[in-house]
Amino acid sequence: MKRLGLLRHAKSDWDDIGQRDFDRGLNDRGRRGARLIGEHIAAQGVDFDLVVASPAERVKATLAEAMPGAEVRWDQRIYLADVETLMEVLQGCGDADAVLMAGHNPGMQDVLLKLIPPANENALFDEAAVKFPTASFALLELDLSDWSQLGQPCAKLVHFARPRDLDPELGPEH
Repeated sequence: MKRLGLLRHAKSDWDDIGQRDFDRGLNDRGRRGARLIGEHIAAQGVDFDLVVASPAERVKATLAEAMPGAEVRWDQRIYLADVETLMEVLQGCGDADAVLMAGHNPGMQDVLLKLIPPANENALFDEAAVKFPTASFALLELDLSDWSQLGQPCAKLVHFARPRDLDPELGPEH
């Protein structure tokens, strides 16, 4: 069995509309959400052997807040990637037992949707399928022995959390 964590970057900063998308950081709400979800991830007790992430500034800032000091393998392919590309990245994760992938939507949500077969859909899946908001974290257990086998639906969603689940003030803005 392998474990896969999916982390979407936290709320990005749109104050400078002339800034390149790749270079946008986090706003205050995003930094708060990233710290909170990081504490929550740590409380789950999963020791990720490998963290692979988009090198976009907002992903770097999310991981700096959520998992300070974590060793990260930055992979340009993850930046705004489609599900096929993200699956290729995961297939190359070697002998890691638990991988955390940090990136963007719709990719993070699409990986979750691709890996969970209808027989394993549950209430957590229903929530994540509706929306995978910024700084959301999902934990999947995959029925495979090697990442290179990844392709067909083989996972069960065992945990899903959004910042608003942990602090209502981080819920949708009205």
